[in-house]
Amino acid sequence: MAYLRIALAQTNPVVGDLSANTDSLVGWTRQAAERGAHLVVFTEMFLTGYPVEDLVLRTSFVDASIATLERAAVRLAEEGLGDLPVVVGYVGRANLAPRTGQPKGAPLDAAAVLYQGRVATRTAKHHLPNYGVFDEYRYFVRGDRLPIFRLHGVDVAIAVCEDLWQDGGPVAVVGRAGAGLLVVPNASPYEKEKDDFRLELVARRAREAGCALAYANQVGGQDELVFDGHSLVVDDSGELVARAGQFREELLVTDLELPVSEAEPGTFPYDAGDGSIITVERLVLSEEPVEIAEPITGPIAERLDDTGEVYHALVLAVRDYVTKNGFRSVILGLSGGIDSALTATIAADAIGPDQVHVVLMPSRYSSAHSVSDAEELVRRQGLHSRIVPIGQIVDAFEKEIELSGLAAENLQARVRGMTLMSLSNEHGHLVLTTGNKSELATGYSTLYGDSAGGFAPIKDVPKSLVWTLSRWRNAHTGDGFLLRVDEPIPENSISKEPSAELRPDQRDTDSLPPYEVLDRLLDDYVEKDMGSAELVAAGHDPALVTRVIRLVDQAEYKRRQYPPGPKITPKNFGRDRRLPITNRWREAAG
Repeated sequence: MAYLRIALAQTNPVVGDLSANTDSLVGWTRQAAERGAHLVVFTEMFLTGYPVEDLVLRTSFVDASIATLERAAVRLAEEGLGDLPVVVGYVGRANLAPRTGQPKGAPLDAAAVLYQGRVATRTAKHHLPNYGVFDEYRYFVRGDRLPIFRLHGVDVAIAVCEDLWQDGGPVAVVGRAGAGLLVVPNASPYEKEKDDFRLELVARRAREAGCALAYANQVGGQDELVFDGHSLVVDDSGELVARAGQFREELLVTDLELPVSEAEPGTFPYDAGDGSIITVERLVLSEEPVEIAEPITGPIAERLDDTGEVYHALVLAVRDYVTKNGFRSVILGLSGGIDSALTATIAADAIGPDQVHVVLMPSRYSSAHSVSDAEELVRRQGLHSRIVPIGQIVDAFEKEIELSGLAAENLQARVRGMTLMSLSNEHGHLVLTTGNKSELATGYSTLYGDSAGGFAPIKDVPKSLVWTLSRWRNAHTGDGFLLRVDEPIPENSISKEPSAELRPDQRDTDSLPPYEVLDRLLDDYVEKDMGSAELVAAGHDPALVTRVIRLVDQAEYKRRQYPPGPKITPKNFGRDRRLPITNRWREAAG
């Protein structure tokens, strides 16, 4: 047996910023070297960021990725880090002739080992996910090589992300070819309760492969996706050895006692168990085992509770969307209600209260407590605020165009949206939209009004969860948030009955069922794709099923025009759920 000290670089790359990502690679590798690591593992497509979507169809982008990889190997050696092997993800290219149905240029979701100033070996993802938020058949061709490199006498194999999630392929081959350690670069997006399954999966694959497994996962926000990190290491029995924290960058370092290999170098074909052949390439970087005087184990970071996970995901998503897109500040309408209160709090926790601007825009229908609740939140959190009464603006519009009913109500929302967008143009703020998933599902929003903005932090958060998150945040001060105040959200904003306040004595329940009822139905219809008969069989009221299905289906055109927002559920409105706008299919009454 021999020891290896491995370092998993749980990092937050920026899509398309190959230079900054290379700098980050060198910086994290230096930290690993200072901590005595023998191997550093970065995340999937780290050099390019992930996901890069249609950028991979540009020859110039793939060329730049490959060139960056080779320069990174040289730079590591020049900076005295060349003897520390680095596993890193990038976009590569397969040597395939063009053909119909194949992505342009045959890109690869690739990983490489950088060692002593060169690219020692390369591999690529074999299983390409094509479900949920993933479209990888559109972007990549699959890999068919499994490198196993010897490091200080231990054989180390590499698989990439989805190869762990699917049966057959590289992981199955590792079990037959033999290795002491399997390292897996990942960019696995967050969604609620996914981590429970992830740990079980990693443990099971380790047992199947018969070796220890190191799972390095990306962290950070990228448009609609949030990556939670929580990188981990298990031994060959699937027992958890080390685990990084969630939603933060971290270098996870631990020692593993692993078997010494005497297998001969060379290339060997294996049946992958999925109808394909994978070629195992064995190579030697170093034979001599190393001694570690005092082996280290762990750490094993505690997991956040379910609500805390969601809140941290939303904060990280806002922070990265703002900073990675070059904004310095945000602006939003603050009504005194719970949705805008939670959105403002998330923003303050993400980028600091001094960078959050809120606008109170009372109308003739706004209650006194709406303004006072909004002002109390501003006082507690120290946000920048201003009051822009919209009554006279609405009156001026109505002098020129006669409106009534819903059109008059929507005018108020559109005046507010225009006000926020104008202040955004004037001062460079990013407008945050404050609508929740329940409203978005049922069309309870106004195009070019409360739907206007650049990012929608609670777009994937059902209304009932909005209240839960607000109470959770009021009970948790600190936790790494930039807003350090007790109970940042006024209790009255949480406890009062929700209302859009667009007409006298309006309540949300005038148009929608109680949210605890609505959200259960929406979960079954949207998340689980149940049809009308299935919904009724599941216990939902038949009349309500018919009504809610109609609302959801008719609002598709609105959702297409809504800003992006972070995915936290198994099926968000965006990359996950794709329905035609022009569509005459209607569910039969249950």
